[in-house]
Amino acid sequence: MERVEAARDLVLGYVRALNTINEVMRAAVPSLERLSDVLDLVRSRRIISRNGHVGTYSYKVHGAGCRFVSDNGTEVDVDFGADGREVFDLWRLRGYGLSLPEPFDVTDEDLRSAVQSLQPLLTEVRPGWFSVAS
Repeated sequence: MERVEAARDLVLGYVRALNTINEVMRAAVPSLERLSDVLDLVRSRRIISRNGHVGTYSYKVHGAGCRFVSDNGTEVDVDFGADGREVFDLWRLRGYGLSLPEPFDVTDEDLRSAVQSLQPLLTEVRPGWFSVAS
């Protein structure tokens, strides 16, 4: 049970980090209504480039998402659903844990249990992919 609690803390840390990134990006780029708008701005070649720095984060837009790295090396990789929601899977959560200043390795089984314990805060938007409930 302790492993699941630790995995739960990791998932909550990821969600907090994602919220912080959202605030930093929206403060730096006032035209962003939501974080997923970064894809449209990059694709239209307006305002921001495919990779760069905003506040204490570097970012790199990829496919359907973006990877953010804080100045302490913590990585938050997120994809965006067709509806603009921020979505993530167990692989992204695990990568976040491994990038922490004190890396934390967790099994997919513990992560899945942690995510399930956080419902209704988190919802499974498609098999294996999760989002913060709106």
